[in-house]
Amino acid sequence: MNYLVTGGAGYIGGVVSRILLQSGHSVTVYDNLCHSKREAIAPDATFVQGDLLDRELLTKTLTDGRFHGVLHFAALIEVGESMKRPDLYFHNNSGGTLSLLECMHATGTNRLVFSSTAACYGEPERAPIREDDRLAPTNAYGESKLVSEKMMRWFGECLGLRYAALRYFNVAGAIPGYGENHEPESHLIPLVLDAAMGRRESIRIFGQDYPTKDGTCLRDYVHVADLAAAHILAMESLDRVPSAIYNLGNGQGFTVREVIESARRVTGRPIHVVEEARRPGDPAVLVADYERIQRELGWQPKFADLDSILSTAWEWHKVLHA
Repeated sequence: MNYLVTGGAGYIGGVVSRILLQSGHSVTVYDNLCHSKREAIAPDATFVQGDLLDRELLTKTLTDGRFHGVLHFAALIEVGESMKRPDLYFHNNSGGTLSLLECMHATGTNRLVFSSTAACYGEPERAPIREDDRLAPTNAYGESKLVSEKMMRWFGECLGLRYAALRYFNVAGAIPGYGENHEPESHLIPLVLDAAMGRRESIRIFGQDYPTKDGTCLRDYVHVADLAAAHILAMESLDRVPSAIYNLGNGQGFTVREVIESARRVTGRPIHVVEEARRPGDPAVLVADYERIQRELGWQPKFADLDSILSTAWEWHKVLHA
């Protein structure tokens, strides 16, 4: 099959592109390189440098490619930034998705797998979180993704779009030769590994008074290769079902302090910690119930424990910063 991957120069889009290519598919990456570099594109992929809001270029790309489907990863992802610049996040994330949906409809491309987020739930009423739980984002990033999901639902009901929205929890780890390398980096695990390497003096813990076992935020971590497998299964499912929404996690929660302790075990190196105040918009607990995708698509995470996830990230980190 031939697929368009928006945001394919990023972390998750780059991994999915590589796994699709390894599976014998053709891939065109569409990315504006605002937070990545040309070198991040999968070597065997076709590359189009462009913004989703450039409808002329996007329409031409979709028309020329005659794609079986689109995997949509292009988005800004920093929660803290979204609380300072909500305009930027709605313009880029929600507006970019609307542009993509319009161009897909205009070119007869009707299968979409969307990179959504657990931030759509906000502060959960229970744990683990199910797909039909309340949707009440506590930050503009999560709201921008939820707006995109709502648009897809209406495009599906009114215009025949077939889509799957995958609500990620925390994604981590690496595949051989490719892993996480954001510019700027804001995710906990690569920052902790930077501290282990001595590339930063310490790791900051934002908030120590959350209602968790040690007072720090608790998150569900899923390996990026497991995530990629879920995207492929979701795309294949659109031949059978018109729409679906799935949580992607491993059903376990780890606090910030537990992640740091895991990194100390995996790397064998000291990691200095600095405690700071809470950040606005950070929910205390986010843990996935992934029973739906397990039952409907047969998806099961292969990386079940935090140390194994961190080990793959550490191997990539050492290569990246050698």
